[in-house]
Amino acid sequence: MAAVIKDLVQVNADLQEQKERVENVDFKMVTFSLAGKDYGVDIMNVKEIAKADKFTYVPNAASFVRGVYNLRGDIIPIIDLRTFFHLPVDHKHETQENMLILHINDQVYGTIVDKIDKVIGINHESIQPPHPIFGDINIKFISGVVEKDGDLYIILDVVRIFTVSEDDKKAHAPVSTDSSDFFVPPPGEQGLASQMTANTDIGFIKESLAALRHFVVTKLNEKWLQKRFSEWSIGRSGGALQLKTASEADEFLNDFASPSDGEFWSEAYAAAVKKVLPEFSSATINVWNIGCGKGYETYSFACILKSRYPNARIKIWANDNDIMAVSQAPNMVFELDDVPDYCRSHMVRGKNGYSFDQVIKDSIVFEYHDIKNENAVPELEIILVRDILSFLSDEEQEKVINNFSERLKNRGVIFLGRNEELSGMVWQSMADDPISAYLHTE
Repeated sequence: MAAVIKDLVQVNADLQEQKERVENVDFKMVTFSLAGKDYGVDIMNVKEIAKADKFTYVPNAASFVRGVYNLRGDIIPIIDLRTFFHLPVDHKHETQENMLILHINDQVYGTIVDKIDKVIGINHESIQPPHPIFGDINIKFISGVVEKDGDLYIILDVVRIFTVSEDDKKAHAPVSTDSSDFFVPPPGEQGLASQMTANTDIGFIKESLAALRHFVVTKLNEKWLQKRFSEWSIGRSGGALQLKTASEADEFLNDFASPSDGEFWSEAYAAAVKKVLPEFSSATINVWNIGCGKGYETYSFACILKSRYPNARIKIWANDNDIMAVSQAPNMVFELDDVPDYCRSHMVRGKNGYSFDQVIKDSIVFEYHDIKNENAVPELEIILVRDILSFLSDEEQEKVINNFSERLKNRGVIFLGRNEELSGMVWQSMADDPISAYLHTE
Protein backbone atom coordinates (compact mmCIF):
# COMPACT_ATOMS: atom_id res chain seq x y z
CA MET A 1 0.00 0.00 0.00
CA ALA A 2 2.83 2.37 0.93
CA ALA A 3 4.44 1.74 -2.45
CA VAL A 4 1.18 2.60 -4.21
CA ILE A 5 0.86 5.87 -2.28
CA LYS A 6 4.46 6.70 -3.09
CA ASP A 7 3.82 6.03 -6.78
CA LEU A 8 0.72 8.26 -6.75
CA VAL A 9 2.69 11.07 -5.12
CA GLN A 10 5.37 10.74 -7.77
CA VAL A 11 2.77 10.75 -10.55
CA ASN A 12 1.21 13.94 -9.16
CA ALA A 13 4.63 15.55 -8.89
CA ASP A 14 5.40 14.59 -12.49
CA LEU A 15 2.07 16.00 -13.67
CA GLN A 16 2.70 19.26 -11.80
CA GLU A 17 6.18 19.50 -13.30
CA GLN A 18 4.78 18.90 -16.78
CA LYS A 19 2.08 21.53 -16.20
CA GLU A 20 4.68 24.06 -15.07
CA ARG A 21 6.80 23.36 -18.14
CA VAL A 22 3.77 23.96 -20.35
CA GLU A 23 3.05 27.22 -18.57
CA ASN A 24 6.77 28.17 -18.66
CA VAL A 25 6.95 28.60 -14.88
CA ASP A 26 9.95 30.75 -13.93
CA PHE A 27 8.77 32.26 -10.64
CA LYS A 28 7.62 30.47 -7.50
CA MET A 29 6.08 32.07 -4.48
CA VAL A 30 4.90 31.00 -1.06
CA THR A 31 1.33 32.20 -0.55
CA PHE A 32 -0.34 33.25 2.67
CA SER A 33 -3.22 35.36 3.94
CA LEU A 34 -3.41 38.62 5.87
CA ALA A 35 -6.80 39.94 6.98
CA GLY A 36 -8.65 37.80 4.43
CA LYS A 37 -6.53 38.74 1.40
CA ASP A 38 -4.03 36.53 -0.40
CA TYR A 39 -0.36 37.45 -0.60
CA GLY A 40 2.84 35.88 -1.87
CA VAL A 41 6.59 36.22 -1.46
CA ASP A 42 9.40 35.01 -3.69
CA ILE A 43 10.28 31.48 -2.59
CA MET A 44 13.96 32.40 -2.94
CA ASN A 45 13.55 34.61 0.15
CA VAL A 46 11.79 31.93 2.21
CA LYS A 47 14.06 29.88 4.42
CA GLU A 48 11.27 27.80 5.99
CA ILE A 49 7.85 27.95 7.60
CA ALA A 50 7.25 27.47 11.33
CA LYS A 51 4.80 27.80 14.20
CA ALA A 52 5.61 29.35 17.57
CA ASP A 53 3.90 30.91 20.57
CA LYS A 54 6.73 32.03 22.84
CA PHE A 55 8.75 35.09 21.92
CA THR A 56 11.22 36.98 24.09
CA TYR A 57 10.15 40.57 24.69
CA VAL A 58 12.49 43.31 23.41
CA PRO A 59 12.32 46.56 25.44
CA ASN A 60 11.75 49.82 23.53
CA ALA A 61 10.93 47.96 20.30
CA ALA A 62 8.28 49.18 17.85
CA SER A 63 4.73 47.87 18.27
CA PHE A 64 5.03 45.49 15.33
CA VAL A 65 8.09 43.76 16.82
CA ARG A 66 6.74 40.75 18.72
CA GLY A 67 10.18 39.98 20.14
CA VAL A 68 12.93 37.53 19.30
CA TYR A 69 12.81 33.77 18.82
CA ASN A 70 15.33 30.96 19.27
CA LEU A 71 15.36 29.12 15.94
CA ARG A 72 17.51 26.06 16.64
CA GLY A 73 20.14 28.13 18.41
CA ASP A 74 19.91 31.25 16.21
CA ILE A 75 18.22 34.28 17.78
CA ILE A 76 16.08 36.00 15.15
CA PRO A 77 13.79 39.06 15.35
CA ILE A 78 10.07 38.45 14.86
CA ILE A 79 7.75 41.03 13.31
CA ASP A 80 4.01 40.82 12.91
CA LEU A 81 3.14 41.83 9.34
CA ARG A 82 -0.46 42.42 10.37
CA THR A 83 0.52 45.04 12.94
CA PHE A 84 3.11 46.52 10.61
CA PHE A 85 0.50 47.07 7.90
CA HIS A 86 -2.20 48.15 10.42
CA LEU A 87 -4.35 45.12 9.62
CA PRO A 88 -6.74 43.45 12.10
CA VAL A 89 -5.30 40.64 14.25
CA ASP A 90 -7.40 37.68 15.36
CA HIS A 91 -5.92 35.64 18.22
CA LYS A 92 -9.09 33.63 18.94
CA HIS A 93 -8.45 30.49 16.95
CA GLU A 94 -4.74 29.71 17.03
CA THR A 95 -2.59 29.32 20.10
CA GLN A 96 0.53 29.29 17.91
CA GLU A 97 1.43 31.89 15.31
CA ASN A 98 2.12 31.01 11.66
CA MET A 99 5.54 32.25 10.63
CA LEU A 100 7.46 32.65 7.40
CA ILE A 101 11.19 32.57 8.12
CA LEU A 102 12.76 34.90 5.57
CA HIS A 103 16.35 35.22 4.42
CA ILE A 104 17.07 38.82 3.40
CA ASN A 105 20.58 40.05 2.56
CA ASP A 106 22.35 37.52 4.82
CA GLN A 107 19.95 38.24 7.69
CA VAL A 108 17.15 35.99 8.94
CA TYR A 109 13.78 37.35 10.10
CA GLY A 110 10.58 35.75 11.28
CA THR A 111 7.30 37.21 9.99
CA ILE A 112 3.90 36.40 11.48
CA VAL A 113 0.94 35.96 9.10
CA ASP A 114 -2.64 34.72 9.49
CA LYS A 115 -2.35 31.53 7.45
CA ILE A 116 0.28 29.96 5.21
CA ASP A 117 -1.24 28.34 2.11
CA LYS A 118 0.94 26.74 -0.57
CA VAL A 119 3.69 27.15 -3.14
CA ILE A 120 2.52 28.44 -6.52
CA GLY A 121 4.49 28.54 -9.75
CA ILE A 122 3.81 31.21 -12.38
CA ASN A 123 5.41 32.90 -15.33
CA HIS A 124 6.87 36.23 -14.30
CA GLU A 125 5.37 37.86 -17.39
CA SER A 126 1.91 37.28 -15.88
CA ILE A 127 2.73 39.55 -12.94
CA GLN A 128 1.00 42.91 -13.27
CA PRO A 129 2.30 46.22 -11.85
CA PRO A 130 1.03 47.09 -8.37
CA HIS A 131 -1.88 49.41 -7.83
CA PRO A 132 -3.29 50.79 -4.55
CA ILE A 133 -6.65 49.15 -5.27
CA PHE A 134 -5.13 45.71 -4.75
CA GLY A 135 -4.15 46.00 -1.11
CA ASP A 136 -4.42 47.73 2.21
CA ILE A 137 -0.69 48.35 2.41
CA ASN A 138 1.75 50.90 1.08
CA ILE A 139 2.20 50.36 -2.66
CA LYS A 140 5.97 50.76 -2.33
CA PHE A 141 6.08 47.36 -0.59
CA ILE A 142 4.19 45.57 -3.40
CA SER A 143 6.22 44.20 -6.30
CA GLY A 144 3.17 43.16 -8.31
CA VAL A 145 -0.14 41.29 -8.47
CA VAL A 146 -0.97 38.06 -10.23
CA GLU A 147 -4.04 35.91 -10.90
CA LYS A 148 -3.78 32.15 -10.53
CA ASP A 149 -6.63 29.66 -10.80
CA GLY A 150 -9.19 32.36 -10.15
CA ASP A 151 -7.42 33.82 -7.08
CA LEU A 152 -5.68 37.19 -6.97
CA TYR A 153 -2.33 37.36 -5.13
CA ILE A 154 -0.51 40.49 -3.97
CA ILE A 155 3.24 39.86 -4.16
CA LEU A 156 5.19 41.58 -1.40
CA ASP A 157 8.65 43.00 -2.00
CA VAL A 158 10.18 41.68 1.22
CA VAL A 159 13.64 42.89 0.29
CA ARG A 160 12.25 46.44 0.14
CA ILE A 161 10.38 45.95 3.42
CA PHE A 162 13.49 44.87 5.28
CA THR A 163 15.97 47.22 3.57
CA VAL A 164 16.42 50.97 3.90
CA SER A 165 18.16 53.18 1.38
CA GLU A 166 20.95 55.59 2.28
CA ASP A 167 18.64 58.51 1.38
CA ASP A 168 16.02 57.18 3.82
CA LYS A 169 18.67 56.89 6.52
CA LYS A 170 19.63 60.54 6.09
CA ALA A 171 16.04 61.67 5.88
CA HIS A 172 15.05 59.89 9.08
CA ALA A 173 18.20 60.24 11.16
CA PRO A 174 17.50 60.40 14.93
CA VAL A 175 18.03 63.73 16.62
CA SER A 176 18.03 62.61 20.25
CA THR A 177 19.78 59.97 22.32
CA ASP A 178 17.17 60.09 25.07
CA SER A 179 15.51 56.69 25.36
CA SER A 180 12.07 58.29 25.30
CA ASP A 181 12.89 59.63 21.82
CA PHE A 182 14.54 56.44 20.60
CA PHE A 183 14.01 56.51 16.85
CA VAL A 184 11.39 54.20 15.32
CA PRO A 185 9.97 55.70 12.10
CA PRO A 186 6.38 54.86 11.15
CA PRO A 187 5.60 51.87 8.87
CA GLY A 188 5.88 52.72 5.21
CA GLU A 189 8.56 55.34 5.67
CA GLN A 190 11.51 52.95 5.42
CA GLY A 191 12.44 49.28 5.63
CA LEU A 192 12.06 47.19 8.75
CA ALA A 193 15.70 46.20 9.14
CA SER A 194 16.90 49.58 10.34
CA GLN A 195 13.81 49.97 12.54
CA MET A 196 14.38 46.66 14.29
CA THR A 197 18.08 46.02 14.44
CA ALA A 198 19.18 48.74 16.88
CA ASN A 199 16.29 48.11 19.27
CA THR A 200 16.81 44.34 19.11
CA ASP A 201 20.56 44.62 19.69
CA ILE A 202 20.24 47.04 22.58
CA GLY A 203 17.47 44.88 24.04
CA PHE A 204 19.85 41.92 24.08
CA ILE A 205 22.53 44.08 25.68
CA LYS A 206 20.13 45.01 28.50
CA GLU A 207 19.14 41.40 29.09
CA SER A 208 22.76 40.23 29.04
CA LEU A 209 23.92 42.90 31.50
CA ALA A 210 21.13 41.92 33.89
CA ALA A 211 21.87 38.21 33.58
CA LEU A 212 25.65 38.37 33.67
CA ARG A 213 26.32 41.29 36.01
CA HIS A 214 22.95 42.18 37.62
CA PHE A 215 23.17 45.59 35.95
CA VAL A 216 19.62 46.86 35.40
CA VAL A 217 18.89 49.54 32.81
CA THR A 218 16.29 52.14 33.80
CA LYS A 219 15.92 55.92 33.48
CA LEU A 220 18.71 56.08 36.05
CA ASN A 221 21.37 55.03 33.54
CA GLU A 222 19.71 54.78 30.12
CA LYS A 223 21.47 57.81 28.65
CA TRP A 224 24.80 56.21 29.47
CA LEU A 225 23.66 52.94 27.87
CA GLN A 226 22.69 54.69 24.62
CA LYS A 227 26.06 56.42 24.45
CA ARG A 228 27.99 53.29 25.37
CA PHE A 229 26.05 51.19 22.85
CA SER A 230 26.96 53.64 20.07
CA GLU A 231 30.63 53.34 21.00
CA TRP A 232 30.38 49.56 21.35
CA SER A 233 28.80 49.22 17.89
CA ILE A 234 31.75 50.81 16.10
CA GLY A 235 33.62 48.07 14.25
CA ARG A 236 31.16 45.38 15.33
CA SER A 237 28.14 43.88 13.63
CA GLY A 238 25.63 41.08 14.08
CA GLY A 239 26.55 38.61 16.82
CA ALA A 240 29.70 40.54 17.68
CA LEU A 241 27.52 43.18 19.34
CA GLN A 242 26.10 40.77 21.87
CA LEU A 243 27.49 39.99 25.32
CA LYS A 244 27.97 36.26 25.69
CA THR A 245 30.27 36.05 28.73
CA ALA A 246 30.80 37.84 32.03
CA SER A 247 34.12 39.20 30.75
CA GLU A 248 32.37 40.78 27.75
CA ALA A 249 29.80 42.33 30.10
CA ASP A 250 32.67 43.72 32.19
CA GLU A 251 34.23 45.17 29.05
CA PHE A 252 30.95 46.84 28.13
CA LEU A 253 30.67 48.27 31.68
CA ASN A 254 34.31 49.32 31.70
CA ASP A 255 33.69 53.08 31.75
CA PHE A 256 30.52 53.04 33.86
CA ALA A 257 32.17 53.27 37.29
CA SER A 258 32.81 56.63 38.94
CA PRO A 259 36.35 57.99 39.26
CA SER A 260 38.56 56.52 42.00
CA ASP A 261 36.36 53.47 42.43
CA GLY A 262 37.62 51.31 45.31
CA GLU A 263 40.47 53.66 46.20
CA PHE A 264 41.15 57.06 47.77
CA TRP A 265 39.55 59.81 45.73
CA SER A 266 41.99 61.70 43.53
CA GLU A 267 42.81 65.31 44.33
CA ALA A 268 40.85 66.51 41.29
CA TYR A 269 37.74 64.47 42.09
CA ALA A 270 37.84 65.45 45.77
CA ALA A 271 38.07 69.13 44.80
CA ALA A 272 35.10 68.74 42.43
CA VAL A 273 32.99 67.13 45.19
CA LYS A 274 33.94 69.82 47.71
CA LYS A 275 32.95 72.53 45.26
CA VAL A 276 29.41 71.09 44.97
CA LEU A 277 28.77 70.88 48.73
CA PRO A 278 26.33 73.63 49.81
CA GLU A 279 26.07 75.58 53.05
CA PHE A 280 24.14 73.86 55.85
CA SER A 281 22.57 75.65 58.80
CA SER A 282 22.69 72.59 61.06
CA ALA A 283 25.56 72.18 63.53
CA THR A 284 25.52 68.44 62.85
CA ILE A 285 25.82 67.06 59.34
CA ASN A 286 24.43 63.53 59.02
CA VAL A 287 25.67 61.49 56.08
CA TRP A 288 24.66 58.08 54.75
CA ASN A 289 27.43 56.43 52.71
CA ILE A 290 26.02 53.34 50.98
CA GLY A 291 28.37 50.83 49.39
CA CYS A 292 31.39 52.01 51.35
CA GLY A 293 33.41 48.87 50.57
CA LYS A 294 36.75 48.81 52.38
CA GLY A 295 36.39 52.42 53.47
CA TYR A 296 38.54 54.35 51.01
CA GLU A 297 35.54 56.33 49.77
CA THR A 298 34.30 56.99 53.30
CA TYR A 299 37.64 58.25 54.59
CA SER A 300 38.04 60.45 51.50
CA PHE A 301 34.59 61.97 52.00
CA ALA A 302 35.10 62.43 55.75
CA CYS A 303 38.26 64.48 55.15
CA ILE A 304 36.51 66.59 52.50
CA LEU A 305 33.59 67.26 54.85
CA LYS A 306 35.90 68.30 57.70
CA SER A 307 37.62 70.72 55.36
CA ARG A 308 34.34 72.11 54.00
CA TYR A 309 32.56 72.32 57.39
CA PRO A 310 35.35 72.74 59.97
CA ASN A 311 33.02 73.78 62.79
CA ALA A 312 30.31 71.19 62.22
CA ARG A 313 29.93 67.79 63.84
CA ILE A 314 30.20 65.19 61.07
CA LYS A 315 28.45 61.85 61.45
CA ILE A 316 28.72 59.23 58.69
CA TRP A 317 26.84 55.94 58.61
CA ALA A 318 28.99 53.84 56.26
CA ASN A 319 27.20 50.70 55.05
CA ASP A 320 28.05 47.77 52.83
CA ASN A 321 26.76 44.23 52.36
CA ASP A 322 30.33 42.89 52.39
CA ILE A 323 30.71 42.04 56.06
CA MET A 324 34.44 41.33 55.75
CA ALA A 325 35.14 44.74 54.21
CA VAL A 326 33.18 46.77 56.79
CA SER A 327 34.70 44.82 59.68
CA GLN A 328 38.23 45.61 58.52
CA ALA A 329 37.63 49.25 57.50
CA PRO A 330 37.97 50.84 61.01
CA ASN A 331 41.45 49.36 61.51
CA MET A 332 43.04 50.06 58.15
CA VAL A 333 46.71 51.12 58.12
CA PHE A 334 48.41 52.91 55.22
CA GLU A 335 51.72 54.06 53.87
CA LEU A 336 51.75 57.86 53.93
CA ASP A 337 52.72 58.03 50.25
CA ASP A 338 49.52 56.16 49.39
CA VAL A 339 47.31 58.76 51.07
CA PRO A 340 46.24 61.87 49.08
CA ASP A 341 47.39 65.27 50.32
CA TYR A 342 43.92 66.42 51.43
CA CYS A 343 43.82 63.51 53.92
CA ARG A 344 47.33 63.73 55.37
CA SER A 345 46.53 66.33 58.01
CA HIS A 346 44.20 63.73 59.55
CA MET A 347 46.80 60.92 59.70
CA VAL A 348 48.67 59.71 62.77
CA ARG A 349 51.66 57.40 62.81
CA GLY A 350 51.57 54.07 64.61
CA LYS A 351 54.00 51.19 64.90
CA ASN A 352 52.54 49.46 61.81
CA GLY A 353 52.03 52.52 59.64
CA TYR A 354 49.66 55.48 59.35
CA SER A 355 45.98 55.50 60.27
CA PHE A 356 43.32 58.19 60.52
CA ASP A 357 43.15 60.28 63.68
CA GLN A 358 40.45 59.89 66.29
CA VAL A 359 38.42 62.84 64.97
CA ILE A 360 37.91 61.10 61.62
CA LYS A 361 37.41 57.67 63.16
CA ASP A 362 34.82 58.98 65.61
CA SER A 363 32.86 60.57 62.77
CA ILE A 364 32.34 57.21 61.02
CA VAL A 365 30.22 54.21 61.95
CA PHE A 366 30.99 51.23 59.70
CA GLU A 367 28.07 48.79 59.64
CA TYR A 368 26.92 45.80 57.63
CA HIS A 369 23.72 46.66 55.79
CA ASP A 370 21.91 45.72 52.59
CA ILE A 371 20.43 48.78 50.89
CA LYS A 372 17.31 46.78 49.95
CA ASN A 373 16.39 46.60 53.64
CA GLU A 374 15.24 49.39 55.94
CA ASN A 375 17.86 51.27 57.95
CA ALA A 376 17.10 53.49 60.94
CA VAL A 377 19.32 56.42 59.98
CA PRO A 378 18.12 59.88 61.09
CA GLU A 379 17.21 62.76 58.81
CA LEU A 380 20.14 63.41 56.52
CA GLU A 381 21.98 66.31 54.98
CA ILE A 382 23.88 64.11 52.50
CA ILE A 383 23.56 60.69 50.87
CA LEU A 384 26.55 59.21 49.06
CA VAL A 385 25.56 56.24 46.87
CA ARG A 386 27.84 55.98 43.87
CA ASP A 387 27.25 53.19 41.30
CA ILE A 388 25.02 51.16 43.61
CA LEU A 389 21.48 51.77 42.40
CA SER A 390 22.17 50.48 38.88
CA PHE A 391 22.70 47.00 40.28
CA LEU A 392 19.23 46.83 41.82
CA SER A 393 16.07 45.75 40.05
CA ASP A 394 13.85 48.52 38.68
CA GLU A 395 11.37 47.95 41.53
CA GLU A 396 14.16 48.10 44.10
CA GLN A 397 15.56 51.26 42.53
CA GLU A 398 12.21 52.98 42.81
CA LYS A 399 11.74 51.85 46.42
CA VAL A 400 15.23 52.98 47.48
CA ILE A 401 15.00 56.36 45.73
CA ASN A 402 11.65 57.01 47.42
CA ASN A 403 13.31 56.15 50.74
CA PHE A 404 16.10 58.62 49.99
CA SER A 405 13.52 61.33 49.34
CA GLU A 406 11.95 60.65 52.73
CA ARG A 407 15.31 60.59 54.58
CA LEU A 408 16.89 63.68 53.02
CA LYS A 409 16.13 67.05 54.53
CA ASN A 410 14.93 69.84 52.30
CA ARG A 411 18.00 71.21 50.46
CA GLY A 412 19.87 68.00 51.25
CA VAL A 413 22.26 66.56 48.65
CA ILE A 414 22.57 63.12 47.07
CA PHE A 415 25.70 62.02 45.21
CA LEU A 416 25.17 59.30 42.60
CA GLY A 417 27.56 57.51 40.30
CA ARG A 418 29.09 59.46 37.47
CA ASN A 419 26.77 57.89 34.88
CA GLU A 420 23.58 57.85 36.94
CA GLU A 421 20.89 60.52 37.09
CA LEU A 422 17.60 61.21 38.84
CA SER A 423 14.39 62.54 37.36
CA GLY A 424 11.43 64.15 39.06
CA MET A 425 10.47 67.53 40.42
CA VAL A 426 12.06 66.98 43.84
CA TRP A 427 15.54 66.47 42.35
CA GLN A 428 17.53 69.44 41.07
CA SER A 429 20.80 68.73 39.27
CA MET A 430 23.80 70.47 40.86
CA ALA A 431 26.81 69.37 38.82
CA ASP A 432 28.11 68.01 35.54
CA ASP A 433 30.50 65.16 34.74
CA PRO A 434 32.36 63.72 36.61
CA ILE A 435 30.06 64.63 39.52
CA SER A 436 26.41 63.57 39.57
CA ALA A 437 24.76 65.37 42.47
CA TYR A 438 21.18 66.45 43.12
CA LEU A 439 19.59 68.88 45.55
CA HIS A 440 16.48 67.55 47.26
CA THR A 441 13.64 70.09 47.15
CA GLU A 442 10.37 69.32 48.88
